[in-house]
Amino acid sequence: MKLYITLLLLVISQIATSQEILEQSSKVWTLEDCIDYAITNSITIKEASLTKSQAEVDYYESKSSRLPNLTGTASQTFSNGNSIDPITSDYVTDQIYSTNVSLNSSVTLFQGNQINNQIKQNELLVNQSMFLEEQAKNNIILSILENYLQILYTKEGVTIAENNLAASEKEVDRAKARLDAGSIAFSDYTEAQSQAATNKYAIITAKNSYQQYVIALKQLLELPPNVELEIEALDENKQYTNIALDKMEIYYKALGILPEVNASNLEVEASEKGLDIAKGCYLPTLSLTSSLGSGYTSIDESTFSDQFNINFNQRIGLSLNIPIFNRNQTKAAVQTAQINIEKAKISQQTTEKEVYQKVETAYQNAVSAQEQLLATEASRDAAEQSYNLAQKKYELGGLSTTDLVISQNTYTNAQQNYLQAKYMSIMYHQLLQFYQGNDIQL
Repeated sequence: MKLYITLLLLVISQIATSQEILEQSSKVWTLEDCIDYAITNSITIKEASLTKSQAEVDYYESKSSRLPNLTGTASQTFSNGNSIDPITSDYVTDQIYSTNVSLNSSVTLFQGNQINNQIKQNELLVNQSMFLEEQAKNNIILSILENYLQILYTKEGVTIAENNLAASEKEVDRAKARLDAGSIAFSDYTEAQSQAATNKYAIITAKNSYQQYVIALKQLLELPPNVELEIEALDENKQYTNIALDKMEIYYKALGILPEVNASNLEVEASEKGLDIAKGCYLPTLSLTSSLGSGYTSIDESTFSDQFNINFNQRIGLSLNIPIFNRNQTKAAVQTAQINIEKAKISQQTTEKEVYQKVETAYQNAVSAQEQLLATEASRDAAEQSYNLAQKKYELGGLSTTDLVISQNTYTNAQQNYLQAKYMSIMYHQLLQFYQGNDIQL
């Protein structure tokens, strides 16, 4: 019966998995779909989340160090010959059976303010881990944006290559007809065939590039290999490019919202708390200790319960530990903490420098791509008109195959340049929106 239930559960699980894969394969993924799915399933984000959880555990542990501890002990001993009774402390020569039980507790009253500083440092580290988790999400989002646009770019490149092949095959047919009519040389016909073969190769290359970016996006999404990924095309009527702010405004805004900047700031604060913790070792430690206990010895003729009642004891005391010399360990710890502060400040400056570089690069590339987009659009339109005219001339016998091939290649290059400028412009404009704290939306 158990075997049948196990097999049934396996079948149900397999059906559910197959249904999920089918649904994922049949849907058209928008950029928002990809981002939401990756944030939920990304291994990198899960690792960052676990790091945050560990920081929260450390914070909870440090707060609990303010509380007193409580331990219970129990012992059963047997001694023979000359010995001291562990209960009465009498010197006896006999066999002794004894039982001891106790509850012990201690609480630190003062420890150079190390406990408070450790709690504050761990709280800072929790906040830092939250920013680091957010940074991991941002890195995934930007990677998805790049791969998403690369897929769209290469997909349009496949379409261009297919159109060029279709045009080349028609030109081969025209060249064959003209060769049969004796109006062109055989070399012109073979050149047309060569161009068609070149365009076939271009399709293979374009499709391979497309598949490579699809694989990269699937890996970012943590999708299984058997899921077919189809993404949504851009809305051609929507304006994706718009530079409305000065780059310095974007930079200063990015410094206030990017998680890596906030994380580096907290790293400096946490390192400063580390210095306070290290200096606390110079100060004395005061602890309160207490205990409850009782015991039984076989030397005493009283019953077990009576002895436990008679021997019941309570103790309370203060313990002061004053550091005098610990082989310069505290001095070295303070120096290490000071070095860590300087390292954190350098890391902070490096992070701000990297943010400025990212903003500056994105801004300049956005401006350049926008200008290139206008230029390549005009070049593409002119090349298209020139190629259409060349085709008509070729049909009428007024143009050689070589000139037609040159015209087609010029048009193809113009199309590729326009596509590259188009998607580069979208990419960097979206980055600028991201650095201002806006959601990436296509």
